[in-house]
Amino acid sequence: MFSALRHSLTCLALSICCTLPAYASAAPMGSIASQQTRHIATVFPGRMTGSPSEMLAADYLKQQFSQLGYQSDIRRFNTRYLYTTKEGHQSWHNVSASSVIAAREGIEPQQIIIMAHLDTYSPLSDNDVNNNLGGLTLQGVDDNASGLGVMLELAARLKDIPTRYGIRFIATSGEEIGTLGAEDILKRMSASEKKNTLLVINLDNLIVGDKLYFNSGKSTPAAVSKLTRDRALALARQLNIKAATNPGLNANYPKGTGCCNDAEVFDKAGIPVLSVEATNWSLGKKDGYQQRAKSKAFPEGTSWHNALIDNQQYLDKWLPHRLEKRSHDVVRVMLPLVKELAKAGK
Repeated sequence: MFSALRHSLTCLALSICCTLPAYASAAPMGSIASQQTRHIATVFPGRMTGSPSEMLAADYLKQQFSQLGYQSDIRRFNTRYLYTTKEGHQSWHNVSASSVIAAREGIEPQQIIIMAHLDTYSPLSDNDVNNNLGGLTLQGVDDNASGLGVMLELAARLKDIPTRYGIRFIATSGEEIGTLGAEDILKRMSASEKKNTLLVINLDNLIVGDKLYFNSGKSTPAAVSKLTRDRALALARQLNIKAATNPGLNANYPKGTGCCNDAEVFDKAGIPVLSVEATNWSLGKKDGYQQRAKSKAFPEGTSWHNALIDNQQYLDKWLPHRLEKRSHDVVRVMLPLVKELAKAGK
């Protein structure tokens, strides 16, 4: 029964949005990303790791990549997370997660990975449930349909451009319960694949934050940071787009580096990374967690995991046109950057 339901819902989702890639070259910059963000968030809410919604969203992404001409597949893996009741009892919840990988080979074996997590927050306790954190109604517009939207637009705009280095697009599962999808991807990579991965670009939380940030990994060589993080900042300045890098106001998070997302898995493995996010590293504990100044609309200065806030209607009301503007800005910076790094047309 579920298989049939899954098939029918996926077909419905595809019929709504499958025309986007067809006019990529003529579409205004950022428009594909913003439309895909809205589509994924509203058609597939509650994309918790292992949930039916996540599986349907994974099917949708696979089909989108396939329509663009990429080799695309769903990679499933079994994992678990710990749940705590209000009485303090803990138990393991077993789940089957679904990541999506799309690829196009280059002339040479080196590759660039562009990544965004697919899953929304899974409540880890009764307290989470009581505070509307995660669950079936969480659209996850900011976290992280926004990253998926930008990834799909980049894929659409790069599909007919030959590159010297291969490009992998990966929508990971399990990020919200411990970067498990990224760990699964890394674990399955051969030694040669790791060696040939020139850069991992992670797209996450691109809408709500005050500023757009480009951060390197702690282990990313300075020469690579110059070609990636610093080049992204230079492109943003040329385009009159406000962007920054972590100022290093918290000693635990050195200047110019990011934190606490899928990119960290690859950073710890010694693979260069570039994290693209919107937040405010100058607020709160100066750890990037507080996304914006506290206000009536954002009393904690965040939208993280909150089903009442991280949804299309709420964000359109309190941050009108932000989704379209930020999608436009991110794509305008990332498209020429990826072309440069992958050596397009060479």
